[in-house]
Amino acid sequence: MSLTQNYHIAVPTAFYPDETLNIDATFAHIEYLANKGVKSVLVCGSTGEQHSLTVQEKIAMIEQLPKLKVANDFELIFGLASIRQKEAELLAEKIDQSTIIKGILLGFPPYILPSQAEAFAYASKLILLSNKPTIIYNNPLRTGFSCSLETYIELLKEERVIGIKEAGDPTTVQELLARTSKELHIYAGGEKELARKIDLGFNCLSSIAGNLYPQEIEQWFNARLEKQTLPSDHLLVEKIDELYAQSVLPFIKKEIAEKEKIAFGGCRNPLGTLS
Repeated sequence: MSLTQNYHIAVPTAFYPDETLNIDATFAHIEYLANKGVKSVLVCGSTGEQHSLTVQEKIAMIEQLPKLKVANDFELIFGLASIRQKEAELLAEKIDQSTIIKGILLGFPPYILPSQAEAFAYASKLILLSNKPTIIYNNPLRTGFSCSLETYIELLKEERVIGIKEAGDPTTVQELLARTSKELHIYAGGEKELARKIDLGFNCLSSIAGNLYPQEIEQWFNARLEKQTLPSDHLLVEKIDELYAQSVLPFIKKEIAEKEKIAFGGCRNPLGTLS
């Protein structure tokens, strides 16, 4: 039970002008990326929208997944997190029923600041119910909670846990690798400080910039893993820097709409209010 790809793109969610969910436009962007050679995406799991979407909206997305036109071996990873355990469990049960979802990104509840024991119980139950290869997502800046090294070690004992996405202290990865012999997918969240993170043991990329430069980012990342540089690196780094100098999500959605001719819509306010 695992995932095969070391690179996926965290895709944003499309909305109509009234901020209701636009599943067709979201899928159109995923299909665009798949046609460009992308083999894996993360849906409802990052780009700041994981907790914007209600459990009903996420379930609606899952129920519409059979409409998605991608290859059978396409690795679609779905975000699983909620401030309420009951809602997360409902979503996990729906994920378990989907053959299209190949794995989950399991995030911790925002704001409520669970104890390490409570977070472990939360994650363990959802891993069991979803029954998919699981990436543990630690993002203390967004949630206010940070998974401890000891909690990581306990969660890694579960066979379904195949990786982590560490958006907190990147040196945690080095400590974790020193305490486990398990082979792990260790995801960098976005392209910032990527060379340093690879030196610390990160071996996978959950890409934001890949929404706009899917093949270029994958080639750049794999070259970084091999400690190589490409002739076009400086141009791509300039584009990445330009992206992260903006309010990232509104900028990406605007570029998707213009480049792919998809009515992708903006963000739910207040994000993107100044666009």
